[in-house]
Amino acid sequence: MNDPRRYVVIGGGLAGLASAVWLAEAGKQVTLLERRGRLGGRTHAMRVDAVDDLPDNGQHVIASGYDHLFRYLTSIGTREFVAFPHHATLRWPDGRHATMATKGIGALRTLFGAHPDASLLDRLRAARATLRLGWQCLHQPADLADLTTEQWFQRIGMPATAREALWDWLALGVAAEPVQQESAKVLAGVMATGIRLGIKHRQPATIGYPTTDLDTLFITGAETVFQRHGVEVRRRAVARRIHIVDGVVTGVALADGTVVPADAVVCAVPNSNVGGLLDELPEHAEIYAAADKLGYTPIVSTNLYLDRPLGTTSQFEALIGGTGVIDEVFDRQRMTGRNTDKAWLYCLTTSGAYQQIHKTNEAIVAEQMELLRRYYPAAADAKVIQGHVVRMPKATFSQVIGTHGLRPDQRTSVPTLVLAGDWTATDWSATMESAVQSAAKAVDQLLALPSVL
Repeated sequence: MNDPRRYVVIGGGLAGLASAVWLAEAGKQVTLLERRGRLGGRTHAMRVDAVDDLPDNGQHVIASGYDHLFRYLTSIGTREFVAFPHHATLRWPDGRHATMATKGIGALRTLFGAHPDASLLDRLRAARATLRLGWQCLHQPADLADLTTEQWFQRIGMPATAREALWDWLALGVAAEPVQQESAKVLAGVMATGIRLGIKHRQPATIGYPTTDLDTLFITGAETVFQRHGVEVRRRAVARRIHIVDGVVTGVALADGTVVPADAVVCAVPNSNVGGLLDELPEHAEIYAAADKLGYTPIVSTNLYLDRPLGTTSQFEALIGGTGVIDEVFDRQRMTGRNTDKAWLYCLTTSGAYQQIHKTNEAIVAEQMELLRRYYPAAADAKVIQGHVVRMPKATFSQVIGTHGLRPDQRTSVPTLVLAGDWTATDWSATMESAVQSAAKAVDQLLALPSVL
């Protein structure tokens, strides 16, 4: 028997796309509302006309434990566009570098002392501290939520060389916050999930990357699914409030005064945009308060088109030591096989970019080029053909001390209204996997509802 209910998904980011795809696959009548003119949210490509290229709005990496993300990519037919090289490069000023391996004996060497200046004693201390860290991830101390990641590292005796070479960089990548303010609970939770998934899949966690642009990876295939299943996609549809009558969703009011009829709603918007949507939900005040307390973390991504190669040795490299902010450099030639007739493209990502976010494009490009020249000798005479800066002041929710336990569940007191988004409660931090896992949880709850409420 066909389900006559009308399912509305608010938000066309990853959480909303996955929700709409999986509801459509289940045979539901779906309408997707997106306030902007494009889909993808914080994961999309952006054309740079000056060089006729299509870089991403920010480079993303993908962990091997992203089971829900792989399910989504399989649903839309793009799973093949993710590669796992099992290694990356850690690079220091003056050109020194080390390999960060994620498989085999090399992975142990990375965990226990990848720093080129690490002494034998440093490596032994790093091995002991790493084992202690792993144990505490799985058996978390009661006060972990009250510690910064830096305080946790200090308490377990992680030596400075190991922190510089790996752990501070890894923690920044997990939570997009410097270790001096990031909650230790976040890193512990993500690592615990990674350890458990590694045991489940009988392989250690590793890091991969997209081999194509983000539109192709996340959006184009979803649009094909929508066409196949008759999903209505309404762009520039700004949702203002979800209407609820007698504990049942009835529709979604838009900014233009119209109402989209709905029998069930997935509210898949970032914490920065949820205000007002849930006013008719009994517990809206608590959800709004949590959304406000979670706050925002800025990320700046810079696409640098250069007249020559930098001399990278991996698809992505971490710039370690003395930068103030640990940056990552992504070699788009190695990642996607792009043509270099016009320029070489390198994407630099700065997480927790509190200082950088307010600078001019020119200042950011100059700063990034100065940084590259410290790490890559080949950059000394390199010229910038085009600089493309993407500021994301509200890139994701903040994961500092005091935010543990704030993320709301997907389930609400109204059975036909569920929440989705990376800021809702999942096994991961602010990642693509968190967004898509939240969608899976939200959709499962709606699909479990009886045919007649």
